[in-house]
Amino acid sequence: MKKALITGYRGQDGAYLSRLLLEKGYQVHGADIAGGAGLWRLRELGIEGLVKEEPLDLLDETAVRSVLERTRPDEIYNLAAQSAVPLSFTEPVLTAEINALGVTRLLEAVRRVSPASRFYQASTAELFGSTGSAQQNETTAFHPKSPYAVSKLYAHWITVNYRQVHGLHASCGIMFNHESPLRGEQFVTRKIAIAAARIKKGLQEKVTVGSLDSRRDWGYAREYVEAMWLMLQQASPDDYLLATGRTRTVREFITIAFSAAGFTLDWTGEGLAEKGVDTDSGRTLVEVSKEFYRASEVPELSADPAKALEKLGWRPATGLEDLVSFMVETELKRIAGEKVQL
Repeated sequence: MKKALITGYRGQDGAYLSRLLLEKGYQVHGADIAGGAGLWRLRELGIEGLVKEEPLDLLDETAVRSVLERTRPDEIYNLAAQSAVPLSFTEPVLTAEINALGVTRLLEAVRRVSPASRFYQASTAELFGSTGSAQQNETTAFHPKSPYAVSKLYAHWITVNYRQVHGLHASCGIMFNHESPLRGEQFVTRKIAIAAARIKKGLQEKVTVGSLDSRRDWGYAREYVEAMWLMLQQASPDDYLLATGRTRTVREFITIAFSAAGFTLDWTGEGLAEKGVDTDSGRTLVEVSKEFYRASEVPELSADPAKALEKLGWRPATGLEDLVSFMVETELKRIAGEKVQL
């Protein structure tokens, strides 16, 4: 039986990855900080109690070494991070401690304690920022535009460095936006899905968001964790960009979400004055506020995932319409107290 250690296992990706590895017969150890996010994701996936919990704070070097000594994992998936981009502007030091130095502590522990372990680092499309390139790939230059992206860039390059200098089987997945009903409520995609469902049920009047023109490549998180696993099954470590290759605006995402809830939106106005109006009732259901704009906006993140498709044989199969509809339908079931199938 293979053993896997997943840091940040209570999050969206960690929960889906835990289930995938359990289905493949792994013994799964989940590491997270004490008192962190609850186990609701594992509960909804039907795997609560099946993951062996390991307390871990990436700020504590002794604790990092200790968890590796106890578990001796065949594979390590580092998904732990301070992942809220807006928060990184107000907490840049904490973001760097967790996302940059935390990864260094983990890699150094792997080198000293468990050098045969295969290591996965969750990188992000935010590394690219505004590169001026129509489509990013693994060779595109990075231009991070937030403390979050800068910290993840350090983590990306230190992982590459440990691979090249110390010979670790260490790979990075440069993941573009990937969503699901398990997304945290602080992310705009889940915020939109919840709002559409609550407005449908008369529990909320409208939702306020930031830039409607931002373009992103959105995929299904459940499919992306399979790519993480595939990366660690390769004979040689490498870095792969994970995306669908298709971009849509936040406005389009909202339109799809509200359509799934039974609304047809008519967009009126421009900029901060733009609104999404229900064509049947004339009610304003979506508004824009400067409050939700980032301090440094990234207008578009567009990807070319050809390398992952060719070398990993990975294929993202879920289109945005199906994904967003699934997210809204799940929120409607949650409101009704019905069991959800994820």
